[in-house]
Amino acid sequence: MLTLASKLKREDGLKGSRTSATASDSTRRVSVRDRLLVKDEGYYQGGKFQFETEVPDAYNMVPPKVKCLTRIWHPNITETGEICLSLLREHSIDGTGWAPTRTLKDVVWGLNSLFTDLLNFDDPLNIEAAEHHLRDKEDFRNKVEDYIKRYAR
Repeated sequence: MLTLASKLKREDGLKGSRTSATASDSTRRVSVRDRLLVKDEGYYQGGKFQFETEVPDAYNMVPPKVKCLTRIWHPNITETGEICLSLLREHSIDGTGWAPTRTLKDVVWGLNSLFTDLLNFDDPLNIEAAEHHLRDKEDFRNKVEDYIKRYAR
């Protein structure tokens, strides 16, 4: 599914991740970039999507910041990479937002779900993509495939 999942297991969370800090700076910012490969189902099959995960100093009390670096046509991800995923929200009305018990592995699984069972056209971040799907599913699929060919190989 995602090489980040095995990386996290191997590195036991944050140990050994790419970090940047100076000797006089007690704060650490961890940034992990990796690719999600969507396998055999849905609109996004065969695409390779790169994400950047920034782990703030206050992690685990606050969620990591995640951005999609690959241009994509998706109702829950903007073309500039913003992601709508409830577990990345610090405060969530539905109770599925971030909690200190969540891990980076939960984030990986959540991102994967955006390409399968959590694909949400009813509460989109990218309204234009969701409306496109409602208007013409076949043309939506064609645009997704075009984006994958151009940006996600």
